[in-house]
Amino acid sequence: MDFEDTPEEAAFRAEANKWLSANAKLRGAKKSADDMAEMENGAAAEMAASKAWQKKKAEAGYARITWPKGQGGIGGTPMQSIIFGQEEAKYDVASGGPFAIGLGMCIPTLMAYGDEAAKKRYVWPAVCGDEIWCQLFSEPAGGSDVAGLRTKAERDGDEWVINGQKIWTTGAQFSDYGILLTRTDPNVPKHKGLTMFYIDMHDPAVEVRPIKQASGGSGFNEVFFTNLRVKDSQRLGEVGQGWQVALTTLMHERLAVGGGQGGGLDEKALMGLARTLELEDGPAIKNASVRERLADWYVRSAGLKYTTYRTMTALSQGKQPGPEASIAKIVVAAKLQDLAAFAMELEGEVGALKGDDAPAAGAFQMGWMSAPGLRIAGGTDEILRNIIAERVLGLPQDVRVDKDVPFNKMPTGR
Repeated sequence: MDFEDTPEEAAFRAEANKWLSANAKLRGAKKSADDMAEMENGAAAEMAASKAWQKKKAEAGYARITWPKGQGGIGGTPMQSIIFGQEEAKYDVASGGPFAIGLGMCIPTLMAYGDEAAKKRYVWPAVCGDEIWCQLFSEPAGGSDVAGLRTKAERDGDEWVINGQKIWTTGAQFSDYGILLTRTDPNVPKHKGLTMFYIDMHDPAVEVRPIKQASGGSGFNEVFFTNLRVKDSQRLGEVGQGWQVALTTLMHERLAVGGGQGGGLDEKALMGLARTLELEDGPAIKNASVRERLADWYVRSAGLKYTTYRTMTALSQGKQPGPEASIAKIVVAAKLQDLAAFAMELEGEVGALKGDDAPAAGAFQMGWMSAPGLRIAGGTDEILRNIIAERVLGLPQDVRVDKDVPFNKMPTGR
């Protein structure tokens, strides 16, 4: 494992810092709210600021560093992208949350499977922040089984007619386009009868219903399709190849979600609370039980940090990283939930407050309420543990009795 930048990486870090210092101010207090949570109500000023910063980065080639020049990038390396992200986090810039799904998952899928006309039309507007994308996969009856979806697309000449429902779609209420996984052939096993399309979210046949969450926000949505007509040219991949296309999206999703740190909450944030909070026996930081919990989270954070360093070392050497994204996501989501719950317990009755009235501006309350979603997004804890067990440890796969059964012959539980 290499902890130091190579000379080339050090030079790029200096270049990135020079550009950032000329275009932004250093961050004071670290933001604790989730990027997408800040945008979930579509606040006009926040959205405008995010789009302005995104466009500035795109024009400088820093929006998607690994992408080609002219598409928001500089044809750089994954390591350069990581370095820029590390340096950008030091500056007080607008949230990139509205663009994370589109640029992290949807557009890479379009670039891999779309035709040249689609790439020319959609890539740059997404990179520079003019258009926002969402990912339409999950369904009410599917749970973690993406291939169990029931939204159907039926061919009608040079068009497809789509009917069905998706759920838990992040950011659908302010998205312009989305990638949509549908069932086009129910007569074959569930993984083989799927096809992917990209759609216009402003089409009258698309209805978005925000889901009110316990936090008071509405980051997730239900989306309904009623006789939505989509041109065959909006298909991504071959008919019936949807599962393979979806795997491309999911690969990018788990890497993106696994790389998150839970909205900025960590053991340092809890340490700050413990230093200022008075318990019955004195400052919380001097309480043996509190110190034991802090030590436990410090150990977990250190393990996660060095696992991330292994990924960064592999990228720096031009290698493909291993399953670190799955490991990181499991650790981060569970730690966030435990840490936030403990902080709220320490706060006592004040722990019931949120926002500016709560300690740390409600960062722990927000973390606690957003953690369950993080443990589902990008693959549930159970799915990721299966991935690690089967693909890393080489353990036997779960028994799958429906693997070769046509989808329309599968029992529905009715």
